[in-house]
Amino acid sequence: MILASSNKHKVEELRQILDREDLTPLPGEVEMPPEDGDTFADNALIKARAVRVQTGSVVIADDSGIEVDVLDGRPGVRSARFAGQGASDQDNLDKVLDEVAQAGGESAARYVCVIAYIDDAGSEHLFEGVCGGQMIAGKKGDGGFGYDPSFVPDETGSGDRRTMAELSPVEKHEISHRGKAARKLSRFLLA
Repeated sequence: MILASSNKHKVEELRQILDREDLTPLPGEVEMPPEDGDTFADNALIKARAVRVQTGSVVIADDSGIEVDVLDGRPGVRSARFAGQGASDQDNLDKVLDEVAQAGGESAARYVCVIAYIDDAGSEHLFEGVCGGQMIAGKKGDGGFGYDPSFVPDETGSGDRRTMAELSPVEKHEISHRGKAARKLSRFLLA
C-alpha cells in the first residue's frame, strides 16, 4: 500500500494510526500533478489517481488543512502553500497568525482531512475527519507539525489549553482530523 506523500510526518503518523508497517511513502520516480482541486476530497483523489496510474498499486492519499473562521475558511485547501509555493510550515503558520491577529487575535478553526483510498479493483473510497478548536495568538509545544503549535483542540476539554503540538502522539491521534479519517479507513479495511 502506497501513501501518496513524501511527507515523513504523514507517513509515520498514518503508519501508527492504521497499524500498517506495509504503508510505504511515495516512490521518488512518481510524478505528482498540481493539487488544484476546490475541495480536500478533490485534491486527495487527484493524488491517489496519479499514483494509481503510475504504479498500479493500492493507494491512499490524503489532503488536509485548517479552516479559520475569521479568515472565511482560509487557508483551507491551500494550507500547505498559504504563504506561497515552497513555503515552510513556519512561513504558513506565521502568515495565518498575522492575519488572525489583524482580525482580533483568536478564532474558531477546524482541521479537516479527507483520505482517498483506491483498492485493488480500482474502486475509489473517501473518508473524512474533522477536529474543531481554536487558533490562538501564540505558539506552544514542539510536537506535531504545520499549524499544531497554535491550534487548541476542543476535544481535550474546555479547561485544557494545550495545543496539538503539546499533546502526546497517542492523545493527538485519538482526536485529530487525520486520526478520525484514518480510523474510518481502518474500519473499512477490516470490514
